[in-house]
Amino acid sequence: MNTDNLKIECEPGLNKPSLIMGFSGWMDGGDVSTGAVKYLREKLEAEQFAHIDPAGFYIYNFPGSMEISSLFRPHTKMKDGLVQKYDLPANTFYGSAKHNLALLLGKEPNFAWEQYADCIFELSVKFDIRQIFFVGSVAGLTPHTREPRMTFSVSDEKLKTLLPQQGVRFSNYEGPAALTSYLLSRAPQHGVDMLNMVAEIPAYVQGYNPRCIEAAVRTLSRILDLRINLDDLRDMGDDFEKRLTELISNQPDLAKKITELEEDYDNQVFDTEMGDLKEWLQQKGIRLD
Repeated sequence: MNTDNLKIECEPGLNKPSLIMGFSGWMDGGDVSTGAVKYLREKLEAEQFAHIDPAGFYIYNFPGSMEISSLFRPHTKMKDGLVQKYDLPANTFYGSAKHNLALLLGKEPNFAWEQYADCIFELSVKFDIRQIFFVGSVAGLTPHTREPRMTFSVSDEKLKTLLPQQGVRFSNYEGPAALTSYLLSRAPQHGVDMLNMVAEIPAYVQGYNPRCIEAAVRTLSRILDLRINLDDLRDMGDDFEKRLTELISNQPDLAKKITELEEDYDNQVFDTEMGDLKEWLQQKGIRLD
């Protein structure tokens, strides 16, 4: 196990905490993954106690157009000819002793998933973390006027008992894997229980989605019995939905398709391929990431 990249900075005062992870990358549509963890970090006043050094985990130079290659390069800021800021990918652990909770806010690595995972599991051993939760999102057929559908995957059958008995969907996915699927497959080897929760968010909505972030945080809070007030996030979500509905009312074609989505949602029709909506979105230049 190579954990040279793991840097422990201080003792966070945790006692067999749970760990919630959020990653930018594949499953962060609507900023649900990173947005949920950022919200919890601020709400719980969690403080940094460790990080994973990015060396060897990321692509910094990718061939192709400037638009594509810029997605991989570190961000820098200069003023009067001097470098003021140079940001490498960050993978930071935060801890809240009051709520006995650890958080990881990071970026899915391009390389060396094995070594990156070693860092997470080594930290779990050091701080006696027995449960890991990942929150993420994918674009789908959930309309913005409805509750995001949540799909779960678990490292052990017994973890299903943590979830409500009604309305829970478990993943039947087959295809390209994310880092979190790899972590899920390795968790039992390290004596850690792991649960992945993925929200299906509206494919036609781009950018930060407080409505879906609130739904994800609320679900996690229920599972972990976190006693936190989410009124501020709920108000943001309600305002977001209202403004979005007003914008869509001026686009009859999109409004019609959303009405169809609402009917399918209410009748529990599931179409993971997204059918003609996917083609329509691509014609409009809307990315499904």
